[in-house]
Amino acid sequence: MSDDYLVRIGKLIRDARQHRGWTQAQLAEALNTSQSAVNRIERGNQNISLEMIARIGEALDSEIVSLGYAGPMHLRVVGGRRLSGAIDVKTSKNACVALLCASLLNKGRTVLRRVARIEEVYRLLEVLNSIGVRTRWINDGVDLEIVPPAELDLAAIDADAARRTRSIIMFLGPLLHRLDRFMLPYAGGCDLGTRTVEPHMIALRRFGLDIAATEGQYHAVVDRSVAPDRPIVLTERGDTVTENALLAAARHDGTTVIRNASSNYMVQDLCFFLEALGVKVDGIGTTTLTVHGVPTIDVDVDYSPSEDPVEAMSLVAAAVVTESELTVRRVPIEFLEIELAVLEEMGLDHDRSPEYFADNGRTRLVDLTVRPSKLEAPIDKIHPMPFPGLNIDNVPFFAAIAATAQGKTLIHDWVYDNRAIYLTDLNRLGGRLQLLDPHRVLVEGPTRWRAAEMMCPPALRPAVVVLLAMMAAEGTSVLRNVYVINRGYEDLAERLNSIGAQIEIFRDI
Repeated sequence: MSDDYLVRIGKLIRDARQHRGWTQAQLAEALNTSQSAVNRIERGNQNISLEMIARIGEALDSEIVSLGYAGPMHLRVVGGRRLSGAIDVKTSKNACVALLCASLLNKGRTVLRRVARIEEVYRLLEVLNSIGVRTRWINDGVDLEIVPPAELDLAAIDADAARRTRSIIMFLGPLLHRLDRFMLPYAGGCDLGTRTVEPHMIALRRFGLDIAATEGQYHAVVDRSVAPDRPIVLTERGDTVTENALLAAARHDGTTVIRNASSNYMVQDLCFFLEALGVKVDGIGTTTLTVHGVPTIDVDVDYSPSEDPVEAMSLVAAAVVTESELTVRRVPIEFLEIELAVLEEMGLDHDRSPEYFADNGRTRLVDLTVRPSKLEAPIDKIHPMPFPGLNIDNVPFFAAIAATAQGKTLIHDWVYDNRAIYLTDLNRLGGRLQLLDPHRVLVEGPTRWRAAEMMCPPALRPAVVVLLAMMAAEGTSVLRNVYVINRGYEDLAERLNSIGAQIEIFRDI
């Protein structure tokens, strides 16, 4: 292996380690080697085998090298271009993964319309296929058909795929109705810091599910004599916690009241889907859900998840950061009203069409036209709140937007331990962001963006924010290893190119 390649690989390993937030000592411990060896590897001063590179990639959850298939995907971005025209919002990533988990409740055939073809969905499909569920893309690959087996084979589960998605934890709710004992790998996904799964366990214990976590597995045992005898009060108004409680309640033969429930977009879509399965849910859109469960679900169901408000916010942010006029169609307005109110306060010039319904017949959509605007920093800080507050996943986009505005904006991302740290990657592109603590970033604008080459942050939304800044920066930027973006967005580069961006997908040899 040439010295040049050793140096390049060393830099990739160093960047991946730093994005993970690890020291050289922590990586050395994971590899059962010395810190000095890691230091030599990162400086390109030590020969390194493919096996060691693969081990490092696994430890850092980063595709530094790929064995037996195409290497990691990178993006080359020619920035400084204006966007124009119109673009449709795709269906919701978070709704689609919840509905895939919910399909385990049904003994019949489930068809989901216009499913997002993203890595997160692919990982769940790999898990479902491994335990005996038959899935196939139909109607020219637009829709997804799901047919469960009579008996699930949890012993054959694809553990690698399961560990690469946080959504695997939503298998607990459906599986407790089908199996008395089972094991699931620990949930993975974005690197967003420690998030306890205890709220899930508290809710599911009320249905007789007992979990012991050992050796990278959840060991689950179900006591059929246990059932909720009073309302379940969630200790965290989280989306996946609420969804897990709904999935458990759906086949509980009785009425379950869930309080402090999330009323966010993916929860509402799940409730609409459960109603299509014959489960009555009262209080959709509120923080108290009453579920009238049915012990057996065996129906052929056809359902269309609604559009993704976070993708819609991404596209709005793309227009703002590149100072473009752009129409974003099929925006689920109910879940972006606070964000738009904040942007209006900052001076955003935009129009919206009359409302119309999504294909599920329930979610309200509009077409939104954004025009170049002179923005001022908001008086109040930007911070998320459970719906109907500003969406947790939309907070990172305000970092790029605030960087284009006149003045200083305080962003307080109180939910995740690490995500705010990744926003400071914008400084590599000319941003002026000051990390005040792990949750707060002070953004000063306006920004003269400049091109750069960098590793993709390991968290989905900050990764897209970096891409948007590259689109605004004059010159050519490179964003390396964009797997995390593909987890949440379908063909994002191609779709942005269709409205005037210039983004090239490439891979290393």
